[in-house]
Amino acid sequence: MKRTIPCLSLIASALLIAACSNQPDYCAVNLSGNLESAMSTAETRMAGGCEYHFDSYFQSLLKTAEANPARENRMRFSDHLMRVNEMGVISRRQAEALYNRYFNIKFVSLQGDYNTCSQTCPIRRQVLSDMQAELHDKELGLMRVSADSASFYRADNLLKEADLVLEATCRACAAGKRN
Repeated sequence: MKRTIPCLSLIASALLIAACSNQPDYCAVNLSGNLESAMSTAETRMAGGCEYHFDSYFQSLLKTAEANPARENRMRFSDHLMRVNEMGVISRRQAEALYNRYFNIKFVSLQGDYNTCSQTCPIRRQVLSDMQAELHDKELGLMRVSADSASFYRADNLLKEADLVLEATCRACAAGKRN
């Protein structure tokens, strides 16, 4: 009898593995339908153990929204990010950073309390490159998802202004070091 139990558990395990391998992946990123139903599906899956797919779900939701741009999509994404935060999938800080990266004119690439001369000027080109990449995300979020071209162009102008201000500030910092 003792030998039969381990054999039965091995057989049961093998059957369970075979049954699971024949089913489609529950966490697969196949979000379809309108944006709200796609968000609901993503949230249900994340609550069911697929939280590690958050980034893929988020990108899929952006594509879904891009197919039907609307000003309301900004609020839908804000609400979605807050629900995902409440589920513990992402932190509040991550939710805010994602929302701002795609749907706000301010740049998350240039934030923080730091000394511009000592911390930003040495990596100014990298900061501007990061801001340019973020502008592409803002184009997706503001223009193509939210149909808000005015906000996108304001973000574009802010990037140009930041470039000018950083250039002038870094020149002043360099001149101050020489004196």
